[in-house]
Amino acid sequence: MNHIQIKEALAWRYACKKFDPSKKISDVDWNTLKDSLVLTPTSYGLQLMKFLVIQDPDLRQKLKAVSWNQSQVTDCSHYVVFLTRDSITEKDVNKFIERIVEVRGVERASLEGYQNMMLGNLVKAPHPDPVNWTKKQAYIAMGFLLETAALLKIDSVPMEGLDPAAYDKILNLEGTGWTTAMTVALGYRAQDDHYQHAKKVRFSEKDLIEYI
Repeated sequence: MNHIQIKEALAWRYACKKFDPSKKISDVDWNTLKDSLVLTPTSYGLQLMKFLVIQDPDLRQKLKAVSWNQSQVTDCSHYVVFLTRDSITEKDVNKFIERIVEVRGVERASLEGYQNMMLGNLVKAPHPDPVNWTKKQAYIAMGFLLETAALLKIDSVPMEGLDPAAYDKILNLEGTGWTTAMTVALGYRAQDDHYQHAKKVRFSEKDLIEYI
């Protein structure tokens, strides 16, 4: 894929308002979209997030009712709910350290300084704000997913128009340590979604980028 193709894909994407429910994302394309979530960068590499792919039609209907009745919830091919931790614990940090040892084959003792830094900054800090911090990481993952979808010519829409507390209740998240942050609907635009023909409105490069 060359530079022009990348720019064209980014210009092509828009926040899809109406999906064609008859069109489904192929397994091959979904595997690439899934990889974009797994491979997303996060602070410290902790990945304190989880992604629920809602496939059950009845469950989607319940979520639609607490998402301002937006049709994308039920009509899209893949509906992904982004979950983040409602707290950061020593157990979370230890799990990540153990994963580093497993993947890189290093001695656990060599990671003690890194472990203590994370514990000091995220767990033992005087006024940690874990919900806000982990939500920021989820937004990075969302950006990776949206761009990957655009490159594959798959439509998407990020959604915050929902009741997170209601989602948590419907998805049985209460008491699990996870909470709903946002969602992304993925699929293919309906032919009668007139928003696809609207010109993309963005500020010019000179307004947004400055070289100093």
